[in-house]
Amino acid sequence: MILGNFGENGQLFFEIELITDDGLNLPVDVMLDTGFTGFLAINKQDLECLDWVYIGEEPLRTAKGESRFDIYLGKVILNEQEYEIPVYAGDEITEVLLGSEWLKILPLLVNYQAGILTLG
Repeated sequence: MILGNFGENGQLFFEIELITDDGLNLPVDVMLDTGFTGFLAINKQDLECLDWVYIGEEPLRTAKGESRFDIYLGKVILNEQEYEIPVYAGDEITEVLLGSEWLKILPLLVNYQAGILTLG
């Protein structure tokens, strides 16, 4: 289980580790976005240092309409477990985003009043 924290506007943040192609673990704060139906989304510029393998393009419906995203095969550590997942990369992504696909395999517990936020 990983503990999260609440942002100023009620956002849900967690710390995960991105694993570079050469095995370096980079801790990063990510925001849970239940409107995003994938596992992880990242800005293309932030992706460069990870050296992940490009696997293609895919359209995705966003708040601004349908957009095409580059898809990479990425490795992350979440809840002390390593996952190899498809990662969406785009130019206009301002935060590293965790998507709702995680909620199919990891339970989310949110209690604003008690200040409790956990995933896993």
